[in-house]
Amino acid sequence: MKFIIYFGHHKVGSTALQSYLARNALALLQQGILYPAVESEGMSHLLAQALGRKSKPALDCMNLREPHNALGFRMLASKKPGGKTPPWHGILPGLPAMLLTLRHQVEILQPETVVLCSEVFANFGADHADLIATLRALFPDAEQELYCALRRPDEYMASWYGQLLRFGRKLDPLSEGSAIKPKSIHFNYRKMVEPWVQSFDGARLHLRNYADILKAGGSVQDFITQVSAPFPNRLPEQGPVNKGLPRASYEIIRRANHDLPDKDAQDLREVFLQLPPHKIPVKNGDVELFGAQRRAQLTEEFAPIHAYLSQLTNQPAFFPDIDEMNRTRPLSDQEAARRLLASLDPAGMESSVLSDYISKLQQTL
Repeated sequence: MKFIIYFGHHKVGSTALQSYLARNALALLQQGILYPAVESEGMSHLLAQALGRKSKPALDCMNLREPHNALGFRMLASKKPGGKTPPWHGILPGLPAMLLTLRHQVEILQPETVVLCSEVFANFGADHADLIATLRALFPDAEQELYCALRRPDEYMASWYGQLLRFGRKLDPLSEGSAIKPKSIHFNYRKMVEPWVQSFDGARLHLRNYADILKAGGSVQDFITQVSAPFPNRLPEQGPVNKGLPRASYEIIRRANHDLPDKDAQDLREVFLQLPPHKIPVKNGDVELFGAQRRAQLTEEFAPIHAYLSQLTNQPAFFPDIDEMNRTRPLSDQEAARRLLASLDPAGMESSVLSDYISKLQQTL
């Protein structure tokens, strides 16, 4: 049996891949590929599909679409007394029950390949090697394979920062360096990857540059092409993907998360999430979020990490365009925000609170 683990990173198309695996879970199982459930809700949805009670998978169910995120969160929570899992996964079983559910499916269904897929697993690299070892020990006699996608760190940090803003986090500007710590897995990719390589010694490793994934057609196409499982052709791929905030809105949302009540700040975030691309006057790639000095610092700090990735993959440069990391973009985040604000009509906001807030920013930012 083959045991394939996708362990990250964040912001590289994992939601699209999980949606593909969940949407096609029964068709894949008929081909010997198991995308296992880990608790009763996801299992019940799969059973309803198998019995014809549901005509299509309920991909809005997080425990069906992203079961191994639930597993990852439970594993992390198990490290702390009273550790909690995110509310969007509902009430989850204890870790022993989840692992037993996974093992029972393998014992009874006898798949040729088991696929675990979770960007949450990326967090195991941050001093949780024991959790990686727990996954390694699930099927120690299987042919093991790892897949990980990495994005050039300045682009990754910009995208991850937007994700944090989207979740309502109250952050300092990215240029100040406190929002994302350079020692974290969100910058130090060696810290994220190396514990997996060490624990799964001898396993086949697919360490992929996100730029190459996009060239290959996206996260689904790259994954099924790279790993050794025989995925069927022409299975439907369309599914939910994570929407991102336009980078021109970052400074607006950052301030709103500090200034507004949570519900109003959430409503404003939704305005920008739903904004059509043709109404955004600034391209993401033109917005400078770090500043020249911070870019220079990050470039210097990432150099030994990049050397490790390049050596690990036997490439001259894992990120061939790494010099772009040190190039300052044409518009500051504040100038980009001003241009976006100028394109908005405060009277068109959903509430007087948002109308007043946008009017105020148009005058003061």
